[in-house]
Amino acid sequence: MLVPLPLGLFACATVFDVADVTGGPALVGTVGYWTAVGALAAAAFVAAAGMVELWDLPRCRTRRTVLVFHAVNLAMALLFLVGCLVRSQVPDRGAGGGVVVLELLAVAIGAAGVHFGARLVWQFDEARAEATTFDALRGGAAAAAGVASPREGPAAVR
Repeated sequence: MLVPLPLGLFACATVFDVADVTGGPALVGTVGYWTAVGALAAAAFVAAAGMVELWDLPRCRTRRTVLVFHAVNLAMALLFLVGCLVRSQVPDRGAGGGVVVLELLAVAIGAAGVHFGARLVWQFDEARAEATTFDALRGGAAAAAGVASPREGPAAVR
């Protein structure tokens, strides 16, 4: 569950930058910039962990959802990276109106990523529930090992 850290930092950076553009002190813009830089560093670690996660996933519906999830998060991070690169040329690192619009778009894309993350949780829960029922065990190698459901009792073990 590493994804909430950069997502939360990106959202905080956007709040700081909106406050900067709407008349807040210059320090708020600087804090927004460095919060976005920290979020980018966290997003890099999350992306690395996501690549490790992909090694073990077979080609299935869950793998496609993971790929879309990481692509959405990458798009959000790239938009913030563009914003940080633009702001690195400004002496006080303050945000302008264009950067704030870019950040709001990136946070909206991140919200779509939350949807795909929730879908992954549902898919993993479904797979775990299917793998732990006695009916799922009865059809495979578990039947040869003599597994019976509690309702059938020990007499049903072959």
